[in-house]
Amino acid sequence: MEKDIKQLKKEALEAINEIADLKHLDLIYKKYLGKKGEIAQVFSFLKTASVEKKKTIGKEINLIKKELESLFNTKKKEYEKKLMDIVISKEAIDVTRAGRVPKQGRLHPITQVQRECENIFQSMGFSVVQGPEVDSEWYNFDALNIPKDHQARDMQDTFWLKQKMQEDSKKNFLPRTHTSPVQVRYMEKNNPPIRIVVPGRVFRNEATDASHETQFNQIEGLMVGDDITAANFKSIIQQFLKRFFKQDIEIRLRPGYFPFTEPSFEIDAKQRKGDWLELMGAGMVHPNVFKSAGYNPKNYQGFAFGVGLERLAMIKYKVDDIRLFYQNDIRFLKQF
Repeated sequence: MEKDIKQLKKEALEAINEIADLKHLDLIYKKYLGKKGEIAQVFSFLKTASVEKKKTIGKEINLIKKELESLFNTKKKEYEKKLMDIVISKEAIDVTRAGRVPKQGRLHPITQVQRECENIFQSMGFSVVQGPEVDSEWYNFDALNIPKDHQARDMQDTFWLKQKMQEDSKKNFLPRTHTSPVQVRYMEKNNPPIRIVVPGRVFRNEATDASHETQFNQIEGLMVGDDITAANFKSIIQQFLKRFFKQDIEIRLRPGYFPFTEPSFEIDAKQRKGDWLELMGAGMVHPNVFKSAGYNPKNYQGFAFGVGLERLAMIKYKVDDIRLFYQNDIRFLKQF
């Protein structure tokens, strides 16, 4: 048996020296060190051998096994390195060659306008606040002093969720028709002074045309304190428009009507050598809105305003059809 082991070692060493590649190496490894290989057969024989043979032969076969394993690992690393060198030589990279510029996506123009508006207002001390796109009738209408019989509640202006309408308006839900509900939600949890803007999507049951969409975006503003006046609003909105359009903007306030403000204004704006354009609605927060939020209207006053982001984008980029923003025509979108 001892002569057989020495012969086994000799044959294995000769076979290892003759290995030509990794595939050949794998075959030789399995022949000698595999689960059913020559070394494994010797260990099987030792199970029935005498104690003395187990000691002498077992020690020697273990040493041979370790030696062969070491040789196989060395050979494997050598061939793997040779293979890698061949691959690298065939796939050499010219680091001086000009690379390809990857194609990059871009933000939607309405997203760009929203972020620009947020940045301008944040620089003036306003915080950006978000609210739910599906809200209750109470927050969307009642808390904003909109009467029960107001036309805005009708199906022609409002999408209602499919539901059984309840007497409690807090249990009736709809996709919000404006971002104003967030005003009340924020005032319920925060004390004055308040200075926030609320960007977001709104939904109205309107016929789609060049200037109307069923879904669009607004940015709402609210400023509340103990001495806030319309003069504060005019100064802030004029500064915002100047920075947004990057030129001096003339504005005028015309009397208007909104249930949640009193007095209410319609704001027109005019660029240099331009015509007057109706831009947004605004006004001083109605006392009933303060009451809905838990404020004492005798102690506080403030202004609120809302403007469509698409409206701002259309004026800034001279787009004449709001529907272009939502047709996903890459030829249009890549211009921004």
